[in-house]
Amino acid sequence: MLRSTMSSTALLLRGGNIARRIITQAQAQAPSSSSLSLVASSSSSYSNDHHFQMRWNNSGRMMSNGSYGESIPDEYIEELDETEGEWIGCSKKFLAPISVSSRGSEILNNPLFNKSSAFKSGERDRLRFRGLLPPRVTNMQIQKERVLQEIRVEESMIRKHVILEDLHDTNETLYHRILVDHMEEMAPIIYTPTVGQACNEFALRYRRPRGMYFSADDRGHMAAMVYNWPQPVVHVIVVTDGSRILGLGDLGANGMGIPIGKLSLYCAAGGIAPHRVMPVVLDVGTDNEALLKDKFYLGLQRPRLQGPAYYHLVDEFIQAVRHRWPDVLIQFEDFSSDKAQKILNKYRDESLCFNDDIQGTGATTLAGVLGGLRAKGEQPTSLGDQRILIAGAGSAGIGVAQVLLQAMMEHGRTEEEAKKCFFVADHLGLLGTERLHKLSPEQAKFARDTDGGMSLSDIVNKYKPTMLLGMTAVGGLFTEQLIKDMAKHCERPIIFPLSNPTSKAECSAKQAFEWTDGRCIFASGSPFQPVHMEDGRIFHPSQCNNMYIFPGLGLGVTLCGAKTVSDRMLNVAAEALANFVTEEELAQGKVFPNLSTIRDVSKKVAIAVIEEAIRTGQASKLSQREIADLDSFVSKKMYDPIYVPLIEKRTISI
Repeated sequence: MLRSTMSSTALLLRGGNIARRIITQAQAQAPSSSSLSLVASSSSSYSNDHHFQMRWNNSGRMMSNGSYGESIPDEYIEELDETEGEWIGCSKKFLAPISVSSRGSEILNNPLFNKSSAFKSGERDRLRFRGLLPPRVTNMQIQKERVLQEIRVEESMIRKHVILEDLHDTNETLYHRILVDHMEEMAPIIYTPTVGQACNEFALRYRRPRGMYFSADDRGHMAAMVYNWPQPVVHVIVVTDGSRILGLGDLGANGMGIPIGKLSLYCAAGGIAPHRVMPVVLDVGTDNEALLKDKFYLGLQRPRLQGPAYYHLVDEFIQAVRHRWPDVLIQFEDFSSDKAQKILNKYRDESLCFNDDIQGTGATTLAGVLGGLRAKGEQPTSLGDQRILIAGAGSAGIGVAQVLLQAMMEHGRTEEEAKKCFFVADHLGLLGTERLHKLSPEQAKFARDTDGGMSLSDIVNKYKPTMLLGMTAVGGLFTEQLIKDMAKHCERPIIFPLSNPTSKAECSAKQAFEWTDGRCIFASGSPFQPVHMEDGRIFHPSQCNNMYIFPGLGLGVTLCGAKTVSDRMLNVAAEALANFVTEEELAQGKVFPNLSTIRDVSKKVAIAVIEEAIRTGQASKLSQREIADLDSFVSKKMYDPIYVPLIEKRTISI
């Protein structure tokens, strides 16, 4: 019985010296119209660079190189599975085996290596766990369907999250395969909005260690502690101090759910291998009274470190990880506004690092704004003609303002001209120069000479902004009257309520579209369902989520060997994302591409970042051959979650 009706049979094998027996077997079982394609490794090292392809027709005559087929007799595959080494049918590339020092139950308990029921008979024997699994061998597709069925019968999003994290802790390959193949469905489960509840309940649901914790009690020991991490190479670290988790505030060590979720997206969306990432919490205590009294809380139950002691701890951590992994990318995540910019300013010019809340949110919002201008039939150069009201003057709001300001200047505006386009307000109203002594240097840049303290409603009616961006974590802040006033002054207002989770969004998609009679251009921080208008129109709201930027940014800077993340890298990443949106998507009301295309988006972002690194002389790792074909180079480097053969590492005694 053949697996398909295609006209050729393909095999990958190790050891060309046994090819003749296999060819004879395959010819005997293949139909007369079929040909056999055989790829054999010419090196015992299983190198991807040393293999050859031969094709024979049904008369046993060798043909020229050709494409791999997909029809293989079941009996033939079973025969191959029992031989030494791995034979991979229906594959477009040779899968080099991984040599593992562990065996038996150790492998089954290692989520990086575990395949569960997909371990084939030969692997079960040579790795010594025959009998430790049910006897039936199932492929990844069956495993995936089983997990999806379990997830889809659950109504609770947090229960879905728990199911996926249980899989994450037992079989990382299958976990990431499900994310890659079903990103639109899975992203809201593993990250916003569900991750907020997962963080709130982190201690209650804690089962298995993941990531590293560097606490205030570890001061003086971090340089040694980093060697407790089992992987010799780390490409990306996401670190939080838990002080400002989404819009939920100080969650302390419970904030570990954020780095874990972000790095899942790095792997699935950005193609970073899961054994090359490390989630980190800096536990400096918590000022959350509920956590200080919670008997289940797993972090330090003491007030947060402040002042020099806090910054010394951060510095010790940075120095420790960069000593062991000099090329690692460090992503700062969910640090409180009073510390986020200071930390970024200190390290951004000397380390490969960025702050996702400041720079990632800014770049993603810029991409959405550029998409919004396209939807209005305007060019990027018109960015400097906009009037932008930003509700929220924390790290995210100021970060967005800084990125938009930089983009305006790149399109010909002076800094003074560009600053006049911004109206930034906090809980006290419009930032004004009368408050300069209380503002950070970054906030002060956007303080206006007049109307300090003016309310959002008064700003809208006096200055008639064309954009309303929300980063306040105040649910429902954008009232019906405020949105209607925006629509009265602007034919197609851009309205982005960006706060997370959904309960903290300044308005919903349904409200924005209904209150503007469908004229607004909308994107939100958390996902919303399509909006059905009474006249039959259907709008598909976009999610302005940083996952469109940071996986590709991380992939790009780590592949090319960049030493810093420049502002221009963030801008070209935003432009690449904006250009990925199709005209059809714009017509549906979207300003971001479908999440199903996220890996293609990440590749385009990575290429744009690498090209900028090349232009500025930062691409230290690339050869001329790789530079000549960046598309192929990046594609080949992206992690693809598939099962690969495992063999036992053997020590040869002399």
